[in-house]
Amino acid sequence: MILPPALVLLLASALPALADSGTGEEPDAPSDSKPSGYTPEEESVSPFRISGYVDVGFAKAQGSGSSFVPDDTRVPADYGVDAFAPAVNSRGEVASLDAGGRFVNGFLPRTVDIGGHGSFLLNTASLDLFYEPSSAPVLVFARTQFLPRFEQGSGGTRILLQQAFGRVTPFSGHEFMITLGRFDSVFGIEYLENESPLRTGITPSLIARYTTGPQLGVKALYRRQLPPLSSAVSLNVAVTNGSSRVDSLQTPDLSLTGLPFVSARLGYELQLLRLQVKLGASGQTGARNDQNDSRVHQTQLGADARLTAGWFSLSGEYVRARDGAGTAPGKHTGLGDYFYASGFAMDGLYETLALAVPVEAEALRTATVYGRYDRRAAEFHGFGGILTSRYTVGTRLDFWSVLALKAEYLFNRENAGAPRVDNDVFAASAVYVF
Repeated sequence: MILPPALVLLLASALPALADSGTGEEPDAPSDSKPSGYTPEEESVSPFRISGYVDVGFAKAQGSGSSFVPDDTRVPADYGVDAFAPAVNSRGEVASLDAGGRFVNGFLPRTVDIGGHGSFLLNTASLDLFYEPSSAPVLVFARTQFLPRFEQGSGGTRILLQQAFGRVTPFSGHEFMITLGRFDSVFGIEYLENESPLRTGITPSLIARYTTGPQLGVKALYRRQLPPLSSAVSLNVAVTNGSSRVDSLQTPDLSLTGLPFVSARLGYELQLLRLQVKLGASGQTGARNDQNDSRVHQTQLGADARLTAGWFSLSGEYVRARDGAGTAPGKHTGLGDYFYASGFAMDGLYETLALAVPVEAEALRTATVYGRYDRRAAEFHGFGGILTSRYTVGTRLDFWSVLALKAEYLFNRENAGAPRVDNDVFAASAVYVF
């Protein structure tokens, strides 16, 4: 196994939570100067809120749009290449999964199926519904997403309930929250940018497949401020059906073994006027949720760092994953059984540098340029290892706080164990927020 270089500390700005927790402050007392018998009208605020976004993209991949090479006869075909490399949008969907008719075993992303052709894409139409009554420390949240896709010769729209949960903040004045339902992973930091308005660029990293999948279960977050040290510490723990793998690899929606999967992240924040640093360590362990055999386990460890100084931000994440070999055919989301349930080992990282410059203009608010380096070494036991890397460069322009225009280029590289292939990608995106 080829191990990645040492993780470089880097950053991305902190992203807002779905909803602010209450302050615990009492309302102002009524003024004694008001006329006797006068009762002021209370402001009526609806507990319901609706928001969302529309992500319209364009993408053009080199070659056939996939990582597969026609004259590579190894099988399973997806064990000898990185099928996730030619991503075209923030969902990590790829231009093509055409393996030339060769057998694949299900270690695959979802695809927009444009091959090597340039095409406009409606990446996501997303609708969020919040319910937050003033009479209780409760938030109910649901995110529904519409994904028009061309599949198997016919047009269709996949409707995805990406998140659906209830959250309780039981103690006034304390940052302690309990969430029950289908929610974002607690592993690492890249899940904070799952949605395209929040992601600085367009495409996720080469290790996002292991950390950004939704989870179904219960999680708890506790965060404590340390004012004398200008710091804060946090602990995020989840007990779920399965791991943080994306749902094309392992389903979050039911447990195939009946055993819980445990994930956690311990975080530290330094909050200075001109400098913010955030560090985290993550781990998860449990039965593979693509197996009915509860004796087959997978574990995952990670470290992350973010730094913000003025206009500059740095971020990075390292992930180490180990899966035990399955004892029976596995279960693949939407495709039924797959033949092999191989043991698996992966070490990967990404490092991002961004410069966001405020612009004093009526429409244009911020101009950002960014670059990211990804590296992934992976091996299915008995099939040989591969080492791939990627350089991503791009720019983002934010207008009126409701429109972001992005463009980026992905330089994919097969460093060892995989055949060289033309699978670089140009992607662009217009994200409208409401």
